[in-house]
Amino acid sequence: MADEANRTAFVEIQGRMIETTGKLKQVQTQIRNKETEKKRAYLTMEELKQLSDDTNTYKAIGRTFVLEPKAVLMNEQEQKFKDGETAIASLQYLSVIQNTRTSNTFYDSHMKQDIFHQRFFRGKHFALYQIMVSIYLFF
Repeated sequence: MADEANRTAFVEIQGRMIETTGKLKQVQTQIRNKETEKKRAYLTMEELKQLSDDTNTYKAIGRTFVLEPKAVLMNEQEQKFKDGETAIASLQYLSVIQNTRTSNTFYDSHMKQDIFHQRFFRGKHFALYQIMVSIYLFF
């Protein structure tokens, strides 16, 4: 009965770990996308700074281009850059939280698994298992 309870708890924790790991990967993908947006806005601002104020500048809207003053385009790119910075900061905070949850879940799952394996393996085999887990956790 205790083995079944341990197995059930382990499966539950393992499921939470898979879910949390998926969320962490999703947040990391969002961070990469925001960093790309931020870099694109920065590079566009740098190119616009090199142009004189009387240069005709165009904004892409779908498949058409609309004539816009340089100042308007600069303001839009600065806003995109600032929005990217704030979004990245909040996503990094969320990433730290998700990473902590993953670590805690991983630790919990190994503790439950250790209890299960300690009863299952007994003796030399459990010591080998402990060495394998400690090596895995180290790397």
